[in-house]
Amino acid sequence: MAIELKQSLKLSQQLVITPQLQQAIKLLQLSRIELSDMIQDELLENPMLEEGPQEEDEEVPTEVAKEIEVEGELDKSHEAQAEVGTKDGELPEPKEFDWENYMGTYNAPGEDLRSFANSDELPNYENITPKPTTLHDHLDWQLKMANLAEWEEEIALTILGVLDDNGYLTSSLEEIAEKNSYKLENVKDVLEYVQELDPLGVGARDLKECLLLQSRPFVAERSLLESIIKDHLSLLERKDYLTLAKKLKQPIKKVIHCAHIIEAMEPKPGRPFGKSEVQYITPDVYVYKMGDDYAVVLNEEGLPKLRVSNFYRNMMSGEKKSNPDAKGYIQDKLKSAVWLIKSIHQRQRTLYKVSKCIVGFQKEFFDKGINFLKPMILKDVAEEVGVHESTVSRATNSKYMHTPQGIFELKYFFNNGVSSSDGTPDVASETVKDKVRTIISSEDVCNPYSDKDITDMLKKVNIDIARRTVAKYREMLGILPSSRRRQLYPQDK
Repeated sequence: MAIELKQSLKLSQQLVITPQLQQAIKLLQLSRIELSDMIQDELLENPMLEEGPQEEDEEVPTEVAKEIEVEGELDKSHEAQAEVGTKDGELPEPKEFDWENYMGTYNAPGEDLRSFANSDELPNYENITPKPTTLHDHLDWQLKMANLAEWEEEIALTILGVLDDNGYLTSSLEEIAEKNSYKLENVKDVLEYVQELDPLGVGARDLKECLLLQSRPFVAERSLLESIIKDHLSLLERKDYLTLAKKLKQPIKKVIHCAHIIEAMEPKPGRPFGKSEVQYITPDVYVYKMGDDYAVVLNEEGLPKLRVSNFYRNMMSGEKKSNPDAKGYIQDKLKSAVWLIKSIHQRQRTLYKVSKCIVGFQKEFFDKGINFLKPMILKDVAEEVGVHESTVSRATNSKYMHTPQGIFELKYFFNNGVSSSDGTPDVASETVKDKVRTIISSEDVCNPYSDKDITDMLKKVNIDIARRTVAKYREMLGILPSSRRRQLYPQDK
């Protein structure tokens, strides 16, 4: 059979995601902090971008001013274009664009970046959050205050270097001595000194040793505490105080007293000295009650106001005999800058529409609280806004809403429904979790409710739910089963 080459035409349809569309999708799912960092990076990399002056506050209430600003921006929206994630999946890039008019729109007279940077609006140094003290820093400070010999301090610093974040020793004494050419007896002596430092329990090799170190200050009960920790932790875990008292041949009250002491000990001594700094939540959306309705306001405070640089605009339009390579570079950077500005505006519009839709769905929640939270899925909002479900998912990713009921992640409002036994509308899963938490918080500690009891109590308020679902919700709330919650004696409350 002969082999030959032929040319043929074939018509096919293919979806191509342009770099601009990829950027728009990425912007949509960024959190507020990530968006701010990305804008700062773009300001450094793209000379066509510069930060415009912040708008001055008007003499109107803050809530009303922000609402007018958002509504006005939506009314003055740019030419009609598809939203990121629309059902056709495309975001058309304009082929012919009036660059002069567009640049003029974003180059209103005002202060430039240099004058803004030297203004009094920079943060006060007194408001900068101090660096948290780590466990290693805390222990190192105590060693420097002690009168140790040079070789003792060297071994102590080596021991601090093999402590994990919880304060436990991660290497054996033999390994420490062998790797650093120390005498094993010297390592043991220095470890005993390290274990006397604050916090108590640091330098332990396992949980039992950690608890034993913390039992040292309790001189009167120390012998009984050591017996419980060394041999009967399993009975203590089950709160089987009666069996524990029989094995130790001690009065039940004394055993319970020692059990309370052990329960108050810290199994992870290094926990208070976390490495990570506290990250405070800054809401992306504010919801204000205005009369009988709610106003949705985007929080744009702190986000740089981008505009195209006047300097390069004049360079491109004024010098006709400029270097073609330089002019091409400026043209590419100009297109990138304009598309970034348009993408940020589109991100804000999409976030506003999604938030407005959520507030409309969950109005009863904002009025009356969690018991009136409605079941809602991504499809409900996507159909209302006219975008794809993935767009709603990206728009609500790592974003928070400040409401009269508190601060919530936007994902919080999306939850499945639990059917009702009387035919009434389904109840949101978060509402059921809150009811489970309320029931357990009001139980008798000597006779706690089992999962079956909670199931029966929920059925009385027309919530039809299985026992295994109650167990799943209880575990999600971090609540122990009834056998572990039971406190056998009144004095154990």
